[in-house]
Amino acid sequence: MGRPRKFNRETVLEKALPVFWQYGYSGTSLHHLEQATGVNKSGLYSEFKDKDDLFLSALAYYYANRGAPEILTAQPQGWANIQRFLRLGDPQDNGCMGCFSVNALREFPVLSDQVRQLLVNCHRRLLPEIADNVRAEKTRLAPEVVADIIMVFFSGVCVESCLPADGTGDRVDHFMAALRAL
Repeated sequence: MGRPRKFNRETVLEKALPVFWQYGYSGTSLHHLEQATGVNKSGLYSEFKDKDDLFLSALAYYYANRGAPEILTAQPQGWANIQRFLRLGDPQDNGCMGCFSVNALREFPVLSDQVRQLLVNCHRRLLPEIADNVRAEKTRLAPEVVADIIMVFFSGVCVESCLPADGTGDRVDHFMAALRAL
């Protein structure tokens, strides 16, 4: 009979997530994960099949707790929801920058099929919700086109969040001003 585990799966995911966020899938070592979670290799592998399974679980945990669907379905729909969604890319309390999902997209070719499918499904799931918010504002461009533009901006601003501030002001505010002019 094995010893009872001394950790909680959710706590491990909460602690592993910023490590994967900072170093990426490829740059995260088992040593990083052991240090961050306080769980040794055998404990991690008793809960997760391997690093890929832990990464997949951390990504699913991120999607379940980040709040994008709740933000985008809040009533009334419109620009305020879009702006709150874009603010998900702002620096996090844990020091992480941008969006974990966007960071993961940068490693798309080396990720497992399961991780890639989760990334695709979650990205595509948000587009109709973004389009619904755009539709509420009655833009001249098709809501689906504007939703695509919003997602591309979000991905770009999340990647750029790792750069030092350049004094150009708040990109989200600038982008929202441009959207409102559509």
